[in-house]
Parts: sequence; C-alpha cells; structure tokens
Amino acid sequence: MDNLAHIKDKIFSLASLAATVEEWRSNGEKIVFTNGCFDLLHLGHIDYLAKAANLGDKLVIGVNTDRSTSALKGPSRPITNETSRTAMLASFFFVDAVVLFDEPTPYELISIVVPDVLVKGADYTIDQIVGADIVLARGGEVKTLHYLEGYSTSAIERKIRGSK
Repeated sequence: MDNLAHIKDKIFSLASLAATVEEWRSNGEKIVFTNGCFDLLHLGHIDYLAKAANLGDKLVIGVNTDRSTSALKGPSRPITNETSRTAMLASFFFVDAVVLFDEPTPYELISIVVPDVLVKGADYTIDQIVGADIVLARGGEVKTLHYLEGYSTSAIERKIRGSK
C-alpha cells in the first residue's frame, strides 16, 4: 500500500465527499462529524478526535481554510497552512475524510454531510453548536466532549513566541 496515496485519498472536495457519505450511509455506517482549525496538532486534538471517532463508523472532519482560520483567530494564524493541516489529520487511522470549508461556520458543510452524530468540545452548549438543528431534525445526535486539560494551540503559540 502507498501510504501517501492513502492519506491523499482521505482529503475530499465537497462534491466528492457528498457522494462518499451517501455510499457510507447506504451501507448502514454511522457518520460522525466535527470541525475546527486544527492549527498545530497536539495531544489534545488526538484525544478529542479519537473520542469522536468512537461515536460512529466514519469520522469526517471539516477544516477551516487558511483564510477562514485567520478571520477567526487573527492575522498571526494559522501557523500551519491548510495543506499541512488536512494531510496531518488524514494521516490518523481513525479519520475517514477531511474537507476544507471557507465559510465562517461549517453550516453549509453540515447541511451536505448531515451526520448521524455532530461533535464539538464541551466548551459549547448544544444550542451554540452550528448545525445542531440540521442533525437533530434528521434524528441524529449532538455530543460534546471534554478537552484534555493542559493542551491548546493558543498555549503552544504563546510558548513559541516567548510570552506567558
């Protein structure tokens, strides 16, 4: 098996993802979706994503583009570009699909994927989770997961920049 080709095969365009998700769904597989910037991957991300993957059969990750990340996090972000971020996420064995989105929120992407389980961090309440209405209306679940304490991209960025 060509490992690099396998990683690239898990990075989707929106159009190709829609067809793949429909194929998974027709096979009775439970689709889990989460999203984020995933800048500077760390143990907290791995913990969160592995727990999300445990909630179903296929894990789909929506990743903010560089432009979208910068708009959300500020002009110094992202530190790692979207090509690197998507490839690193796709390299995890428990990740089945990675797709970029450029909008401020993943609402449009969620309306296309319509996952069985929508996952966000426990710093959100269900009423604050973008796309929860879509998933719940279809009979799906919205779950929150606690983050692994002591791990955050912002803390790593501060350490790199030499500030407290």
